This record gives sequence, structure tokens and C-alpha cells, in this order.
Amino acid sequence: MAIQDIKQEDLLTFGNLEILANQVVEGFITGLHKSPFHGFSVEFAEHRLYNPGDSVKHIDWKLFARTDKYFTKKYEEETNLRCQILIDASSSMFYPPEGINKFQFSVMSAACIINLLKRQRDAFGLTVFAEDIELHTPAKSTPVHQKYVYHELEKYLQQKSHQKKTQLVKNLHAIADHIPKRSMVVLFSDLFENVLHHEDLEHIFAALQHLKYNKHEVIIFNVADDKHELNFDFDNRPHHFIDVETGEEFKLNPKDYAETYQLRMAHYRKEIALKCGQYKIDYLNTSLAQGYYPTLQAWLLKRNKML
Repeated sequence: MAIQDIKQEDLLTFGNLEILANQVVEGFITGLHKSPFHGFSVEFAEHRLYNPGDSVKHIDWKLFARTDKYFTKKYEEETNLRCQILIDASSSMFYPPEGINKFQFSVMSAACIINLLKRQRDAFGLTVFAEDIELHTPAKSTPVHQKYVYHELEKYLQQKSHQKKTQLVKNLHAIADHIPKRSMVVLFSDLFENVLHHEDLEHIFAALQHLKYNKHEVIIFNVADDKHELNFDFDNRPHHFIDVETGEEFKLNPKDYAETYQLRMAHYRKEIALKCGQYKIDYLNTSLAQGYYPTLQAWLLKRNKML
């Protein structure tokens, strides 16, 4: 098994997302020609009494001259970047039913990004939403926070879809108001919110513009299953389709509609890409079949552009 090819059974039965993410990231870093990790800066926090065995290099000699006591300088790591990761948990994200679905792919990608953020002393927060915001954590860089976020993601991996609709626009506006400082905002979503209606696309970009207005940098990973969702590639026979978010049902032969579907989907995605370019939003069509490395590479390029 290739290091990035995490299988569904690994995600659901192994249970330790931190270890799986570390495996993927180690393979990703090994494949890079040049290390993307820069040194991090520190800032002075407070003095504390020197204890035998402490390094003498942090002794404040000026303070010693005034007090005749040994004090060491305690430093805090200075955060280089704040990153808020948003994951769409609506029912359409739980497709396909076989293998790793879009939601699981997004969770695993988020776990890998968090691993990279922690290595670079960056702060990270997590937001999971569907009809409403289900989980929102502020951005922190502590090991305790990392373990908490991984634990929450592991719980989500055990959940099943329960006919939850996408309320992307409403939640993006709310999230924009929840993030207090300039951050990188990373969105994992299939963007399936009445996707073929132009006016709904305008509403989505109004919400994204809200994030940009608040000085956040935005990168969108538009997660899709290429075979069915983009190419509409099904067997040449009648199929019974069920909308997992609304429960609406209909029957048709996919071959009769494949060409029209492909044209409309391609037009929709092109329109998204053009709008993202207009608003200076990074946008990546993310395929489940490609694995995690293209996602991590795009995220890393975005991070390095911000620093």
C-alpha cells in the first residue's frame, strides 16, 4: 500500500487519526526536493528562578547584577500563522458508499494539514458544519488542542449520514464572524448547494467575499468523486437515484443524460474557478482518486505565499 493510500477500513478500524496522518505527512515530506519548513520565532514571556540543571544560556545576567539572584528567561513560541479548517458534513459528502467517501477524505486531509501546521508551530482551528455549525474551535497551537481536534475528527469518522442538507452560505457568513484575526481559511466541500442555479452560486461567493473582507486568505478544495459525480459514468441500464439530502427519488438511464450532465457540471466548475480568480481565492478541484499529496502541496504553496 502506498503511504498516502489510506483505506476506508484503516480509517474506521485503526482509529488513531494522528498516527495515520503522520504516516501520510512523512511520505509527503520525503518526496519534497526542498524542505518547506522555516524556522520559527520566539518572544519573551517571563522570568523564573534558575534551577540546577537548567541551561545557563537563558540566564538574565543583567537581572543577576541587580538582584544577585539567578533568573532564566522563559520564552513562548510565536505563532507564524492561524489556519481555520472548515469541513462540510452534509449528506452529499458521504458519497461514494464504497471506499473512502468525500467526508472521510476531507477529514484525513484536514488531519494531515494539522500535522504540518503543528510541525511549523502554526495555530489551527476546526469548524464542521452542515445545516448549522456543529463544531467550532478557535485556533491554537498546543499539543492538547491538537489531541482534542483529532479526537473530535475521529468521532466524526464513526458517524453516518442522516439526511443533512448543505447550508453553505449561511454557515460561511457565521464562520466569517467567528474568526477574530486574519487567518488562512481552508474549505473542504463538494459545493453542492443547488449547484446548477446561477443565483445560488452568487450567494456562495457573497459569503466567501465576507471572509475576504475580513482579511482572511481562502483556499477551497472542491472534493468530488470523478467517476459518478463529474462524468456520470454508470452502467447502461435504468437506475434508481435518491437525493441523500432531500430524499427525492427518480428513475432514469444515465446514458440518456450523461452528455448534458457533463456539460452543465463542467460549466459550473469553470464558473467557480473564474469567480475564485476574480476574488483572489485559491481553488483546487480535488479528486478522491488522486490521493492526499496534491491537496497538501496546494495548501503548502498557499501557506508559503502568506509568509
